[in-house]
Amino acid sequence: MPPVSTTECRFITVEGIDGAGKSTHVTAMVERLRARGREVVHTREPGGTALAEALRELILHRPMDALTEALLIFAARRDHLRQVIEPALARGATVVCDRFTDATFAYQGAGRGFDTAVLAQLEAWVQEGRHPDLTLWFDVPPAVAAQRLAHARVPDRFEQEPQRFFERVAEGYRERARAHPQRFVMIHSDAPLEAVRAQVEAALAARGL
Repeated sequence: MPPVSTTECRFITVEGIDGAGKSTHVTAMVERLRARGREVVHTREPGGTALAEALRELILHRPMDALTEALLIFAARRDHLRQVIEPALARGATVVCDRFTDATFAYQGAGRGFDTAVLAQLEAWVQEGRHPDLTLWFDVPPAVAAQRLAHARVPDRFEQEPQRFFERVAEGYRERARAHPQRFVMIHSDAPLEAVRAQVEAALAARGL
C-alpha cells in the first residue's frame, strides 16, 4: 500500500469516545461531500467488510484480554484496508471512516493500558504506511458522554465501562492529537448541534472540501 498523498485530502477519519455524538455529523458530512460531486465511501471500524463485521461482533460482545482485542481489531483493519479503503482511494474516491487506528491507541492503549509499542508494530505491519489525511476528533467531557449513553440502546462491552475508563480514552486521544497535529482537528462536541456542525464545515472548508 502506498504512502498517503499530501496533495489531496481523501481519507478522512472521525474519532471520539462513546457518546461523543459524532454519528449524526458524519452522515451530514458525507452528504455534503457527495453534493459537491465526490464519490464517497462511508465506512466504519471495526467493520466495513463481511469478515470485519463478524470480528466486530466478537470484539463488542465477547469477553477477551487486551492483546486478543487488539489482534482482532487489526485483523479486521487489514481486511478493511485491502477490500474497501485501498480500492476506493485507488479509483479516486473519498473515504470517510468512523474510527480508525487512533481509536486503537486510545481505547486499547490508553483505556486498557496495553503496550503502545506493540500497537505501533501492528500498525506498521497492517497499514503499510497508510494513514488518514484528516482526522476530526469529537471531544466531549466523559461525564457528558456518560449522560448521553445512559439513554442509548443496550450498551456493548465498551459502553459498559466506567467513566474512569473513558477519561483514560479521552486522554489517549489528546496524546494522539499532540503527536499528529497536522491532521487532527478538534471538534468541541458538547456545543449545541448547529455549533458542532459549523465546526465540521469549517474544518472541511479549510482543506478545500
